[in-house]
Amino acid sequence: MRAISQDVIGGPEVLKEVRLPRPAPGVGEVLVRVRASGVNPTDWKHRGVPGLFLGEPPFVLGWDVSGVIEATGRGVTLFKPGDEVFGMLPYPYGAGAHAEYVTGPARAFARKPAAIDHVQAGALPLAGLTAWQALVDTARVEPGRRVLIHAAAGGVGHLAVQIAKVRGAYVIGTASAPKHEFVRGLGADEVIDYRSTDVAEAVRDADVVLDAQGSEHAIRSLRSLRPGGVLVSLRLDDGNAALAEEAARLGVRAEVMLVEDDHAGMAEIARLAADGRLRAEIAGTFELADAAKAHELGETGRTAGKLVLTVR
Repeated sequence: MRAISQDVIGGPEVLKEVRLPRPAPGVGEVLVRVRASGVNPTDWKHRGVPGLFLGEPPFVLGWDVSGVIEATGRGVTLFKPGDEVFGMLPYPYGAGAHAEYVTGPARAFARKPAAIDHVQAGALPLAGLTAWQALVDTARVEPGRRVLIHAAAGGVGHLAVQIAKVRGAYVIGTASAPKHEFVRGLGADEVIDYRSTDVAEAVRDADVVLDAQGSEHAIRSLRSLRPGGVLVSLRLDDGNAALAEEAARLGVRAEVMLVEDDHAGMAEIARLAADGRLRAEIAGTFELADAAKAHELGETGRTAGKLVLTVR
């Protein structure tokens, strides 16, 4: 099968199309013929930063999958060959979706809604599960809660805005001025230009803050919470201990979260997508062989939504 691999850590140019043996599903696994796979910031970070979860290359990146069940391993009852599915491979060690075929646990997947295509489905899993697990499982957002979402035009952020609105929250998003109309179109009640406004001063009564930057930004964002509120950080970094200490001092809660593969969460995302209440903004699509171009565009930080690789 064709796959996108790398032999060294480096820039987008290290990504190469290679031929690898097609994998076989093990016990409890499915083999998926990949039709589309999202590209996320974690992909270009693993490609370019040494010492992350996947260790030293060679490796094939990609956690988002939308495709068709090709074969099932022993014990699998959820799916049959020919079923269209989407899901997230176990993060962080289950990468490998940027290829023609991939195996993964059957329960990492859900049935792809007929109402959406593979490109849309391939954009949703990792970012959608991150937003769902942060807002619903961790922060337990309920109707009437005030939710501040940083980077609201980003891959996780723009899905988090939609999920928070589905949960009945009042949503405040941060984004650069050119992206304000886009964020409002997602349902945000307020949008703040983080470049011209001190968000920690402008918002002081949030029940929930979703932060993807970590370190000093997360610590400063604690000031946006009311007493008893919760900040969910999506970054594991050296500042996590200081974040917990400052949260305790302020009388708020800080949680640092790493996304997990989740059949129940994928089923909820599928339900929202089928109903038209959750949709990924597609910033660009690229053929599998052009993965390096997708990485180049993603690293500019100027896209809104998600980038997706398509596999013919």
